[in-house]
Order: sequence, then structure tokens, then C-alpha cells
Amino acid sequence: MRNIKLTIEYDGKDFNGWQKQKDRPNIQGTIENAIFAITGEHVELNASGRTDAGVHALEQVANFKTNTNIAINKIAIAINSKLKKSIRIKKAEEVQASFHSRYDCKKKTYRYIINNSEQGTAIYRGLEYHISQKLDIQNMKRAIKHFEGEHDFKAFKASGTSAKSSIRTIYNAEVIEKEDKIYIELTGNGFLYNMVRIISGTILEVGMGKISQDEIPQIIKNKQRQLAGKTLPAHALYLVKVEYK
Repeated sequence: MRNIKLTIEYDGKDFNGWQKQKDRPNIQGTIENAIFAITGEHVELNASGRTDAGVHALEQVANFKTNTNIAINKIAIAINSKLKKSIRIKKAEEVQASFHSRYDCKKKTYRYIINNSEQGTAIYRGLEYHISQKLDIQNMKRAIKHFEGEHDFKAFKASGTSAKSSIRTIYNAEVIEKEDKIYIELTGNGFLYNMVRIISGTILEVGMGKISQDEIPQIIKNKQRQLAGKTLPAHALYLVKVEYK
């Protein structure tokens, strides 16, 4: 039995998230069907984590067990031949039997993209969140640093999450300005349901002057969802990187 690790890129707009669901387009089931088409095996594809409906991935990681004798350098090509263009297997690697994409994951990095130009964009409108109001980038950069470290992120999770604990560690949090684009990037050991989108919405409200950057520590401490910013739309969120060391 071989253990195959896949690095996957996908455009989330055509799918109702990663998780396999009956009668709804999803990424996990689509890839599993492609694997069945080339191997004849019904496999269980384990991801580093589930992305929500509409969220994209530049480097999602997943693994599956198989008895196929297809050469490792041919597996990505073979699976891609059975997939629509909105999902690409970027790399396939044979790994130790004990490797598990979710349980062995150490860090994940997410990026939220804000277009802060006056008129927005026609071409990338489904891949960025547009706001024409000029934002205070320096205040946003100061505010996001309050999220670094271990905190109880109860104020930054959506209702309905199944996580037993809302304590997470953010290793790095930054706001990056590139011309009229603003990238909100968070690297952590795990994220709650809608956590990145709520933190991004809170940072955006700091940039708009609706929340003071000095209020962030108290919002975290109070653990009340209504004190944090709004949940920004999924279409501008990307899973950028998954790390195992």
C-alpha cells in the first residue's frame, strides 16, 4: 500500500467547499472520482483542513492510500486528465505510511486580498474584495500585530463551529500593501470557522476608522462576536501554504 501526498491548487467559486457532500459540487469528491477513474479504487482523500464554499487554494495538501502501480511522476498528470481546469494537482509525492495531511500539519498561511482602488476591477472582481474608501494602512498594520501569539479567538469564529476549543496560535500576522492591493496574511497552527474572514473584516474596519487599533486586545479578551468586524466574503480568501516542519 502506497501513501501519496498531493499538492493541490483550486478555484473555489465552482464548489461548495472542500468537504465531500451528496448532490453538491465539492473538491474532495471531485478529486476522489478522478483517482477512481485512473486506479479503479475508492480512496479517502485526507486534506490538511477543509476550506469553505468559495475559498481558493494555492497549495492545499491532501493524501490517500493506494495499491496503484502508476509511476509517481505520472500520477499528477493522470489525475489532472480527469479533472476540470478549476482544480490542478501541482505535485504528487510518495511519503511514509504514517503521514497524514491533517494530523501532521504544523502551520497554515491564509491570505485575504482587498482591492482598494477607486473603481475596482472587472477581470478580478471574483477573486478580490473591492472597497473604494481609502484605508489607513498604517493603522491596519499596527492592529494586526495584536493577533500574534496564543489567544482565545472566540470573538472571531462563526456560530456553528464544531471545534471544542477556540484557542489558537498565530505565528505571524501582517498587512502588505502592493499598489492598490492590500494583502492580509495570517500564519497559524489552525483556524476556526470563518476566523480569517472575521479577522480580515475587523482589520478592514480599523482601516476605515470604525474600530481603533487599540481596541483589538479588548475585543480578543471579551470574546464577544458582536464586538469584532463583519465577516468578509469568501471569494477573496486563499489558502496559500501548508507546512509540516
